[in-house]
Amino acid sequence: MAYNFIELKEKVADAKEWLTKEFQGLRTGRATPAILDAVQVESYGSRVPINQVGSVSVEDARTLRVSVWDPAQIKEIEKAITDANLGVGVSSDEKGVRVSFPELTSDRRSQIVKIAKDKLEHAKVSIRTARDDVRQAILKQEKDGEMGEDDKFRALEDMQKIVDDGNKELEAMAERKETEISS
Repeated sequence: MAYNFIELKEKVADAKEWLTKEFQGLRTGRATPAILDAVQVESYGSRVPINQVGSVSVEDARTLRVSVWDPAQIKEIEKAITDANLGVGVSSDEKGVRVSFPELTSDRRSQIVKIAKDKLEHAKVSIRTARDDVRQAILKQEKDGEMGEDDKFRALEDMQKIVDDGNKELEAMAERKETEISS
């Protein structure tokens, strides 16, 4: 009987999705709208994400433009971005808010690369944990007589292939992010 790897594949996909979100939040020298995703703006008595009070677009390589739907919100948005302490410059005009990204120093770049590597390791650990759970389940099935020895070895090989493929994709994501940070 073949082992069902759906749960392991889901955990690998979850790790990739988590790492993608974490990498989007890492500030590089380039302006990316995802950096403002976590910023909450006080709007009409409640706190809402910035993308619910205006549209965020890339103006140039190091500048974002927040086009505000209600001009009365400009000061609140400017204050929210400043309070988020993202290390960016904020200015406003009648059209909205401009967010400018300063050039990164080499020290800051190396710190961000280190953070990216830590996040990569965290994602790999979650895959290893899922692999260990699946391995235990396979060994238990063999011990209980639900699976033969050949099936066990085939299932362990298939499991390892899924894990290796997932780790390769995570490594590729980390390499792309490191290149982005360094450039």
